Amino acid sequence: MAFSSVRENLKRDHTIRDWDPEDRQAWENGNAEIAKRNLFWSVFCEHVGFSVWSLFSVMALFMGPAYGISLDQKFVIAATATFVGSCLRIPYTQATAIFGGRNWAVFSAIVLLIPTGLTMMLMMNPGEFGFGWFLAVAAITGFGGGNFASSMTNINAFYPQRLKGWALGLNAGGGNIGVPVVQLIGLLVIWLASDKPEIVCAVYLVALAVAGVGAAIYMDNLDHQTASGRAMIDCLRYRDTWLICLLYIGTFGSFIGFGFAFSQVLNISFTAAGAAKPALAAAQIAWIGPLLGSISRPYGGKLADRVGGGKVTLYTFIAMIFSASILVVAGTIADHNDKKITGGVLAAFIVGFILLFLLSGLANGSVYKIIPTIWEHKVANMSGLTALGKVKWSRSMAGALIGIAGAAGGLGGVGINLVLRASYKSNQSATMAFWVFTSFYVVAALVTWWFYARRPMVIGETTDLTVADAPAAKSDAGTTDKAMA
Repeated sequence: MAFSSVRENLKRDHTIRDWDPEDRQAWENGNAEIAKRNLFWSVFCEHVGFSVWSLFSVMALFMGPAYGISLDQKFVIAATATFVGSCLRIPYTQATAIFGGRNWAVFSAIVLLIPTGLTMMLMMNPGEFGFGWFLAVAAITGFGGGNFASSMTNINAFYPQRLKGWALGLNAGGGNIGVPVVQLIGLLVIWLASDKPEIVCAVYLVALAVAGVGAAIYMDNLDHQTASGRAMIDCLRYRDTWLICLLYIGTFGSFIGFGFAFSQVLNISFTAAGAAKPALAAAQIAWIGPLLGSISRPYGGKLADRVGGGKVTLYTFIAMIFSASILVVAGTIADHNDKKITGGVLAAFIVGFILLFLLSGLANGSVYKIIPTIWEHKVANMSGLTALGKVKWSRSMAGALIGIAGAAGGLGGVGINLVLRASYKSNQSATMAFWVFTSFYVVAALVTWWFYARRPMVIGETTDLTVADAPAAKSDAGTTDKAMA
């Protein structure tokens, strides 16, 4: 990607007016490069945000007995970070419209210096700060989770409909890679200096500064960002909003939930298997799943651009059912063997989780392809709106659903950590949790098949409360059949 000089970017006006991504001529004559530049820095800021959000998934491996934090409390800390990050996605969705995509990217990067610095303080002073401190700081790292919603809403406005699946998938996937990257950095630190977790924090203090400065120099604000509080409310009146939220709980909820919990599950499993250094063994593997899930996400979006978001999502949920079944079988074998984890059971755990990461990444991209398509179809059949009004309405509703679905998906990650905690607490194993995950994927697959893959066009306006004057016109249905199929 070619960048203009820093001096030129500092001098130029960072507000773009009358942006129309559907104008192919303008797109080919420079708008594509502008969109790519904003996408790059959006990905970088979101990437670092994800790393800070999942910081305690790495810090948990450093928390030995000296810190006074129990296994049970570690799951609660992870769930707290996930919960706050999920809830913040709602206001973060509105932020780009109020403050501008560039302006908010700068703020959202710089503000994360606070929890990163506080985490460094906690880790440098084992035993001096109690569980409440760790819980509070983990909650503040949740601000990194909010970055996803503002970044996705911003990029959604930059790209044309024909490229949204790839662009949104790339933006989200690049952000998701923040999870395995922070785990890789943690692995290096455990390997080279196991008693220096503050090094991980120091790396991210520098990365956050780079993200904030880069966003200020190279990103732009669009004068017609249209996400609004009214759109969030209107969005909730549509059946598809709730369906997409359910599907995203199964896809992104799996990714982020396992991203926080996988290292702890591995640590417990390696300890039960008698590994000499279980934390190091867990760190060597934990990053693989999140990395594959992050890489696969843009390809899920690209595949959905070609064959349809509904079909891709259905097939991946079916595959996730079989992958979760591997965990169920392995866990059951261990339970019947007096909770002893053999090499074969451990290998099955690793394979099952890595497959779930990979598949959840694909489905993340395909579900987000469905979102803008829903509103493009609905607005095409509305009367009483000008062409510009239709564009603004569909972008506003898509941005709103991106935030709502992102929040719902993050809450799915909270559920995963709490279910695992309950399973270990009651049965000293994760088998019960694996059964819960498998059952949810069955429900999600059935919902996807019934509403988004069973027939070419599945959006029925008659089941939604009206927002515009006129109902859908059946004659226009074919325009989005491919995307929804």
